[in-house]
Amino acid sequence: MKTLMLGNEAVARGAYEAGVTVATAYPGTPSTEITENIAKYDEIYCEWSPNEKVALEVALGASIAGARSICSMKHVGLNVAADPLFTSSYTGINGGLVVVVGDDSGMHSSQNEQDSRFYARASNVPMLEPSDSRECKEFIIKAFEISEKYDSPVLVRLSTRISHSRSIVDKGGRCDYNLKKYKKDFNKYVMLPAMARKRHVEVEKRMVQLREYSNSIEINKVEWGSKDIGVVTSGIAYQYAREAFGDVSYLKLGMVYPLPEKLIRDFAKEVGKLYIVEELEPFLEDYIRSFGVHAIGKELLPVLGELSASIIKEKVLNIRTGPNKSINGEVPVRPPVMCPGCPHRGVFYVLKKLKLTVSGDIGCYTLGALPPNESIDTCICMGSSVSVAHGMEKARGRKFGKKTVGIVGDSTFIHSGITGLIDIAYNKGNSTIIILDNFTTGMTGHQHNPATGYTIKNEPTRKVDLVKLANAVGIDRVRIVDPFDLKKLEEVVKEETSVDASSVIIARRPCAMLKPVSFDGPIRIIFDKCKNCNKLCLSVGCPAITDMGEYLEINEEICVGCGLCAKVCNNDAIEKAGRDNA
Repeated sequence: MKTLMLGNEAVARGAYEAGVTVATAYPGTPSTEITENIAKYDEIYCEWSPNEKVALEVALGASIAGARSICSMKHVGLNVAADPLFTSSYTGINGGLVVVVGDDSGMHSSQNEQDSRFYARASNVPMLEPSDSRECKEFIIKAFEISEKYDSPVLVRLSTRISHSRSIVDKGGRCDYNLKKYKKDFNKYVMLPAMARKRHVEVEKRMVQLREYSNSIEINKVEWGSKDIGVVTSGIAYQYAREAFGDVSYLKLGMVYPLPEKLIRDFAKEVGKLYIVEELEPFLEDYIRSFGVHAIGKELLPVLGELSASIIKEKVLNIRTGPNKSINGEVPVRPPVMCPGCPHRGVFYVLKKLKLTVSGDIGCYTLGALPPNESIDTCICMGSSVSVAHGMEKARGRKFGKKTVGIVGDSTFIHSGITGLIDIAYNKGNSTIIILDNFTTGMTGHQHNPATGYTIKNEPTRKVDLVKLANAVGIDRVRIVDPFDLKKLEEVVKEETSVDASSVIIARRPCAMLKPVSFDGPIRIIFDKCKNCNKLCLSVGCPAITDMGEYLEINEEICVGCGLCAKVCNNDAIEKAGRDNA
């Protein structure tokens, strides 16, 4: 049966058809939809794990127990999971173990660009890279075969375009996979130094076998056309190269680590000029040149951002395709903004008013760094807000610390903020941490997390009590406040930043985009009362409010009626739409 599928959806289908028993993940763009789609298959146990490290450890445990398991994450999540990844390369597996990583070339929703192929090389783990949705499904099934044949976890690398593009997939049935027998074997699975040294020998033997295998594996294949030009490529870059170069010869690599040296050498001998087309780093290029093969790559093509057919045409073939334009000229830039009714908006209004230094974190609320909020000073990685605030205080003293807060979302706090809070309590810190509890993992599309009380399949479960958790790690001062109660919020922030003690403020209000959340409907500006003063209503940063120059206007089409702008207006000039102004 042929079906149009997203790349991520096809990965989920591949896991189903491969007979996967356990699937784990922490949501992160562009990989989130993989596990959301796996959750639709009742035959597979599926979970949102607190973070990627835990997710991979759970999947590894399932593998050792004899099941096929899959773990999915975005590229920065692989940093978090690197510890178990490297050691699982030594222990090997029992049931097949596949780790899917989504690289975000172009940083559509990430704090850095990162090429995960280097993790495959560093950890001595084979990596596959599909170029469309059909291959997403097929490569997942192939990855499980490789995993079990070579006693190794297998990485599968996606990109944002592969994850979020649709193409035709042939749906098959689920294989009849029986759990492998579990055998107690501490020499294989207990990585004390004596055992690890022996296992390292096995890893090197495996890599020799995999290098030979890469020359014959069917997903590394030559597509012959004109031999004047040959292109070595993989993944989404293959699609761009085909569009740009047309009918030339291609060596399409489905296994990007280890590389097929013999196949590459033979291909290079047959073509006139050899190009290497790949996104981000010169991973293939450096390897191929180390074989003594001359090729043209990053001296023409960028190491920054996503590739495209037009970039290849312009940089390599000197074909100008022209700028992308709208009817009136250049395509206008549309910067991201927090949604109308976002509960974070009140927090940033107060933090800016109080002129505090704010260490931020990864989530929707990172947008608080942008105008007009301009509240966030730093944003490094998941959970860093807590630790950075502590470091600032220790560097500059308590006087500076009292003017500093860290902000972190509920899901991000669970992911990696708890250990930072323990650090503050243990090392006698004086920081105030604000947990923005919006009842969901908002940035990646509203997934549940351990603080919501529901599993990935919407089943009720134990809910983490953030107050008790903060108390348990040593924080005595914990306050809960509604971030739309601006007066109370300001009062609480002033109090907690003034005391000689560490504290936690939980700013609790559900995300405005959650289905159960509703407001009274749109509001409007009463023009007779509006003084066009200092335009305080604009300072909350709501996209529904527009500065028309001589007057302000609220777009009732997108206004949800949260009323936050009315609370900052000193002239009582904002009311619910539809009321009589008289």
